[in-house]
Amino acid sequence: MKTLEVSGSALTAHRLWLDLIANNIANMTTTRTPEGGPYRRRVPVFAERLKEARVGGTLRREEAGVAVAAVVADPNPPRLVFDPSHPDADAQGYVAYPNINIVNEMVDMLAATRAYEASATVMEAAKSMALRALEIGRG
Repeated sequence: MKTLEVSGSALTAHRLWLDLIANNIANMTTTRTPEGGPYRRRVPVFAERLKEARVGGTLRREEAGVAVAAVVADPNPPRLVFDPSHPDADAQGYVAYPNINIVNEMVDMLAATRAYEASATVMEAAKSMALRALEIGRG
């Protein structure tokens, strides 16, 4: 069951990563946000998820999967484009666009998709092994 728990947490984390990538791509041309300024690319920060367990009288930490510790905004400066006719242009005629590169987003999407597929495969294998173990017990 521990394998299912770890795989399930990875599926959740990677799904969030895919959602963030989709949001980044959807906002590539967003020049105005409620926070002010252009949209800022968001990326997840993954962390090991631990749980504490008592073994005898000793407290131990056991692996319990992966968690998204934070979602952070990319600190890189926005991309400036000269377009004096744009409503968000500054006094010099430059518009601040999000510093999002579609190629980087596609590479991240491939990595997140592969990681999601790997976690789903692990979960399916663990489920299959558990079912076979139950069949052995019946026989």
